[in-house]
Amino acid sequence: MLGHSHALSGLAVGAATLPWAPVDGTVAQVAWVAAVGGFAMLPDLDTHNSTVSDMWGPLTDVPSAAIGRLAQGHRWGTHDAVIAPLAFGALAMAAANAYWSSLLFVALAIGLALRALHFIIPGRAENTVIGNLVLAWAGAWLLLDHMPQPMWLPWAVGVGSLVHIAGDMITRQGVPVPLIWIVHRCRLVLTPMHTGAFLEKAVLVPAFVLAALWFLYANTDIRDALDPFIADVLAR
Repeated sequence: MLGHSHALSGLAVGAATLPWAPVDGTVAQVAWVAAVGGFAMLPDLDTHNSTVSDMWGPLTDVPSAAIGRLAQGHRWGTHDAVIAPLAFGALAMAAANAYWSSLLFVALAIGLALRALHFIIPGRAENTVIGNLVLAWAGAWLLLDHMPQPMWLPWAVGVGSLVHIAGDMITRQGVPVPLIWIVHRCRLVLTPMHTGAFLEKAVLVPAFVLAALWFLYANTDIRDALDPFIADVLAR
């Protein structure tokens, strides 16, 4: 799937899972949704010199090249539904214990989401290395400054990774059969839809947007703020 489809589906799932997410308070809820949306782009860091890996210049491109080699190419190791959540989750678990490393992970999630959703964001700052760095790190600092240490990061990484893999599974390129591909290269393909198809752009993307908005309304304090306004509008 296209990058913005992954991010939007991640935001929708992040909002949908809020009742079970290990977060407390509005700020932490916002951070959870943003993190799942951003981490839904994480598996594509297996492609050196891609749009995602170029996000922060050498800071993301060099690790991306290493990830690609370890993953044995695009849509292999980082798209394994068992290996990817466990590997990325283990890194996030280690990062969640310290402020600066958790700040890095949250900034990475925000940066990935901004890069994927650039088409709905005015201007081009989020598409530049410096602009994305500033926006992502400022957003991460703001969130972490107003909530407890995000020990939920491994869960957000795991959920986001699985959302990405599920999205790629419904394209004709497919994803590797978990663990089996290591000894026998084989893929799991559920549909013949190709990346960027009309169905994805015209049906799935709007559905993800509507789902994200609905679950945000249903599962956050936004509902309490909007209900009186909606009731007033309907009464007129």
